[in-house]
Amino acid sequence: MKGLLEELDYCDCPLGKIILRRRKVLSLDSEIVYDVILNDEFLMSSLFHAAEDALADLGLEILNEPQADVIVGGLGLGYTAAAALRHAKVRSLSVVEFLEPVIRWHREGLLPVDPQPDKDPRTTIVHADFFALAASGNGFDPSRPGTKVHAILLDIDHTHSHWLHPRHASFYSHEGMSLLRDSLHPGGVFAMWADGFPDRDFVELLTKVFGKAEGREVSFPNPHTGVDSISTVYLAGGMLAQ
Repeated sequence: MKGLLEELDYCDCPLGKIILRRRKVLSLDSEIVYDVILNDEFLMSSLFHAAEDALADLGLEILNEPQADVIVGGLGLGYTAAAALRHAKVRSLSVVEFLEPVIRWHREGLLPVDPQPDKDPRTTIVHADFFALAASGNGFDPSRPGTKVHAILLDIDHTHSHWLHPRHASFYSHEGMSLLRDSLHPGGVFAMWADGFPDRDFVELLTKVFGKAEGREVSFPNPHTGVDSISTVYLAGGMLAQ
């Protein structure tokens, strides 16, 4: 790459200004890092993807299904989708992404995840609003309304109360979670990434809807702060203990 910082794309999207950039971090032995910035706020970085991997691994770990149809909400840099595809039980993977530039970055090979999720024949990338599909009550395949899946892995908003857009708020209600649950086969799993520590009230809501739920902390080194950062993977349904 040329220099320490390259802007690979900059464009308008429905949520504002979005930037994809690539930078060389000298303090990390010149590691190449990819960042996505939305409205001047860091949205995601290839430097931190342990929690995105854990979202897929923990969610599919509690799914007792040998041939699973899986939804990933949010394509991002592709780490959750790639981690899901490493599980042999995944028969099909539909990735729902609202932002066209993100889909284009993957199709143009601009992103670092390897293997690329869209190169796997099990993968379908759906350009749609995950939250609108969830609220429709008709499932996540517009061509086959009412189709149920075995697992839904969500990584879009920062937390259940810190959203990329206010219209997402209703999804995290009892009604919104109930509609999501109805998109799952019996024994299905809902898993969600969130920034920070588990929230007891949200775990309680998930438990009321799915019957069983928990929030698991995922820690990972943060070279910027010198201490570990914390994310949460919320898990509901599946083989969790009551």
